[in-house]
Amino acid sequence: MKILIAGDGKVGAWLTRQLANEGHDITLIDSDAAILENTIAQYDVMSIAGNCASMETLRQADVQHANLLIAATGSDETNLLCCMTAHGMNESLHTIARIRTPEYSETVHSNRDLFALSLTVNPERKTAAEIDRLLKYPGFLRRERFANGVVELVEIRLTGGAKKLDGTPLHQMERVTGCKVLVCAVVRGGETIIPGGDFTLREGDRIYVTAAPHDLTKMLRNLDMIPRRARSVLIVGGGRISLYLAQMLLRERMSVKIIERDGALCERLAELLPEASIVQGDASVHATLVREGLETCDALVLATGMDELNLVLAMYGTAVPVPQVITKLSRIENLRLLDHLSIGTVVSPQALSCETIIRYVRAMQNQIGAAVTVHGIADGGAEALEFVVDEHTPHRGETLSDLEIKKGVLLASLTRGSKLIFPRGDTSFQLGDRLVVVAAASSGIETLQDIFA
Repeated sequence: MKILIAGDGKVGAWLTRQLANEGHDITLIDSDAAILENTIAQYDVMSIAGNCASMETLRQADVQHANLLIAATGSDETNLLCCMTAHGMNESLHTIARIRTPEYSETVHSNRDLFALSLTVNPERKTAAEIDRLLKYPGFLRRERFANGVVELVEIRLTGGAKKLDGTPLHQMERVTGCKVLVCAVVRGGETIIPGGDFTLREGDRIYVTAAPHDLTKMLRNLDMIPRRARSVLIVGGGRISLYLAQMLLRERMSVKIIERDGALCERLAELLPEASIVQGDASVHATLVREGLETCDALVLATGMDELNLVLAMYGTAVPVPQVITKLSRIENLRLLDHLSIGTVVSPQALSCETIIRYVRAMQNQIGAAVTVHGIADGGAEALEFVVDEHTPHRGETLSDLEIKKGVLLASLTRGSKLIFPRGDTSFQLGDRLVVVAAASSGIETLQDIFA
């Protein structure tokens, strides 16, 4: 597809790399020519220096023949105007806008057709929703649903109770956990591994496990990993993520305290969140954290605008230890470097937004056998994709032992109706089956046909 990306910031650069690698025709637009030069030196893409909301710039980018425009500049107003102008020049164009200002939420939602928006992405709201979900399911670093909830994929770090898995070969997982689970990816020392049955787990590994929801609960119980659900949450940083998150938590009757240095922002938060406790203070000062209850809270959320401060406070929080620590990081390209640090669960607004946009792009392609669900896992080193077996799927009825699957591809689960099956040599695909595949990000799996060698 021909895709225009307006804005060469963190999100724009990540999307450029990912979509260019998937073979799309990318044109990048930014008002800063120097920034563009740095990106086009790395990727085979076209670039236009100019105002993305102007008709002249969009003409130079050949918007008339584009399939999709992604507006991800630092200005919500520019993103909206860019989408409206581009759609006016090409009525068949799909448009995606990053909209971050909370006050615009109702306006954009109510006037989606007027703004000609196919999809809007709010990184802060999406991040708050992800943190809220993690707080509801303590014990997992991440949790994704497939096949209408019949099967789930979760991330676990082999620490605490999970250290029981240290030294366990994967073919013995059922004996140790007492339930049917499949480890489909492992992050060790910053490296993503798609393991075989003889692979042996080590303490400190981050593992991605797929199973039925009741088996995951049983596994946590058998490994003594079920912590008490958070009731009191301490949030450091008073930005948009904290505002959205506090609103969600207060609706669930949780106790919420926010520490923020800026006095004016504290006053604003106090107006918007009358049921929360808003404290003006410097969280980098140890006495402030102790005074405000760090050592007694159920969960600590680090959401300041400085990654370095979030990391330091996260390491302190895990050392205390706070039962659940969640760390917001902006620089998604460095996530793998943090694998050896004890910083709890990491969430990235940019990564969450980019995954949403990539899923939309793949759905637009509407390829025969295309994935219906895609989740990036293992810090971007792998993907979990869900496919539906239809009349176009090759090798239906043939047993897997007679087929050759690409290297770096693992068939994680197969759902037939409400029945979960872990594929084996005698398993075969049937019409309507839902197959979850885990593959290295470099494997180029986009359709079900791509899994076969």
